[in-house]
Amino acid sequence: MLKALFLTMLTLALVKSQDTEETITYTQCTDGYEWDPVRQQCKDIDECDIVPDACKGGMKCVNHYGGYLCLPKTAQIIVNNEQPQQETQPAEGTSGATTGVVAASSMATSGVLPGGGFVASAAAVAGPEMQTGRNNFVIRRNPADPQRIPSNPSHRIQCAAGYEQSEHNVCQGGNCKSHTQNKTDQENCISNIGKRKCCHCKNLKRIADIDECTAGTHNCRADQVCINLRGSFACQCPPGYQKRGEQCVDIDECRTSSYLCQYQCVNEPGKFSCMCPQGYQVVRSRTCQDINECETTNECREDEMCWNYHGGFRCYPRNPCQDPYILTPENRCVCPVSNAMCRELPQSIVYKYMSIRSDRSVPSDIFQIQATTIYANTINTFRIKSGNENGEFYLRQTSPVSAMLVLVKSLSGPREHIVDLEMLTVSSIGTFRTSSVLRLTIIVGPFSF
Repeated sequence: MLKALFLTMLTLALVKSQDTEETITYTQCTDGYEWDPVRQQCKDIDECDIVPDACKGGMKCVNHYGGYLCLPKTAQIIVNNEQPQQETQPAEGTSGATTGVVAASSMATSGVLPGGGFVASAAAVAGPEMQTGRNNFVIRRNPADPQRIPSNPSHRIQCAAGYEQSEHNVCQGGNCKSHTQNKTDQENCISNIGKRKCCHCKNLKRIADIDECTAGTHNCRADQVCINLRGSFACQCPPGYQKRGEQCVDIDECRTSSYLCQYQCVNEPGKFSCMCPQGYQVVRSRTCQDINECETTNECREDEMCWNYHGGFRCYPRNPCQDPYILTPENRCVCPVSNAMCRELPQSIVYKYMSIRSDRSVPSDIFQIQATTIYANTINTFRIKSGNENGEFYLRQTSPVSAMLVLVKSLSGPREHIVDLEMLTVSSIGTFRTSSVLRLTIIVGPFSF
């Protein structure tokens, strides 16, 4: 290390300072040095000044050529101007050679060029296990600051981008805040710092990005959106638009996919919306949901009941019984036994209503019929009496007293089906036979939703 220091200092002594009008932005130097564009030579970097918390654990930072030292705060730095070696007394509150006092070292044994300098003891740097006087090293520093040139206020020098002339006519790192007049200057300042690893722009952390979009200093067109970036901005087409040539044109989302909406897609400038047919409302932006008109508004009379189905509603008479049937409190139509006309008719008729969506998948169980009165020693059978001329349904008996209506052919709406489901009850000893009918009205909605 002494050899390297010797060669470096020898080079510094041989290179003469000279004024130059040429702007030099970057020249390679040995680690710990940086290029001086004014003096046209490498100069030492003061790491203690630019490196935050260079020394830890309460140590103090002492700069020297090509690096720096971390010494205890109680350490004393003794300047040797080629005077005879003096005995150094420990500082108050300390004792011995390992108390943090940096002792002077003879220039004859240091191996450096004659002149002023300071000596640091290895014990003060590496710890008390190193004895004072062993492996001592000397780093030479001239009494005059080598980074300065004679002060001349009337003399103006040209500095590289990102640097400015000091009161001593030295190019030094400027305040980056003064270099942020525009994007290029700010980038130059940051770029120079990155290349030189000097962090001379001490107020770099104070550089605040200028939001050109908010300040109105961007040049985006009226059909574009300004996006702020760090140190810059970008012009983009707004959502729902795409760049075509130099213009932002609307994207027709409805043409890109047929699955955006459940019913109908409507393209709008920069967006799209979904519509539903009459009797439905839009939910979750894209889905159609049936409106229950029977709970909102309907046109049914007082003697009618409202029945809602998918996509609409219908009004049915509250008393569906037709002569000779009469309505009972159980809401059943019963044919009196005393009436001769009832001998060949079903004993009772029950009216039921249901709705299904159009194009429902098949086969599908849709309705269950079950006996409400069970007689002893009887056998029940079930059949579709009417309304199945095209074979859309099938009745499957599931127990001695129940059966399931199965849809076996898909139905398209809007359409209404009336199916009579009959239950025949026969005595096991053949003493009587009766039947009951469930008249099921099936309303098929116009859509599959």
